Amino acid sequence: MTTDAARLRLFQLVSPALPVGAFSYSEGLEVLVQRGALPDAAAVQAWLQAELQRGAVAVETAALRHLQRALVAGDLEATTGWDGWLLAQREAPELRAQQRQMGQSLLQLLADLGWPLPPALAAAGLAWPAAFAWAAHSLELVSPAIEGAYLYGWVANQLSAAVRLVPLGPTQAQRLQLQLAEPIAERAEALAGADPRHLWSGAVGAGLAQLQHAELYSRLFRS
Repeated sequence: MTTDAARLRLFQLVSPALPVGAFSYSEGLEVLVQRGALPDAAAVQAWLQAELQRGAVAVETAALRHLQRALVAGDLEATTGWDGWLLAQREAPELRAQQRQMGQSLLQLLADLGWPLPPALAAAGLAWPAAFAWAAHSLELVSPAIEGAYLYGWVANQLSAAVRLVPLGPTQAQRLQLQLAEPIAERAEALAGADPRHLWSGAVGAGLAQLQHAELYSRLFRS
């Protein structure tokens, strides 16, 4: 596959048109906005940068190559071990449900496109990171582009939620996405060679916000 074709396949994987339902989740952002913790673009940028450095999304990103290796080998024990370990990093049951729903939606899409998982793995109910790793393998993507795509997609979804929650217009959201491009690339490069078992998630505030989301009186997002 040519470099240009690989780049276009990468674009497809991070496209907002990917039918996995990511647009319906805020991952606790809605709680923070209602609490007044994210009043403007500068606060949103600081939050996203902190999550990229210390959040669970970084641990998931570092685990992608391990998941991909286990999936390609058809190693059910290793795959489910990584899958369960990553889900355990997510405190809120709603967020774990989100990871499962998005993962299953992506795996179904890949199966429909001609890249089904082996039956034993398909029956395991794998979550989003494992599904993303399988998608990257199916689309013949390589590291650190895989890690960069995972982080970029997460940031793009958070900014999409922020546009609907914060006094943040679409132009400002695009400006933030541009400003975060270099930090995302640098973080992806670092995480591509990191051992996820040696990383830790310090996103206590994010975890608490995610747990409190189900208790909101009114809300726009599922989680």
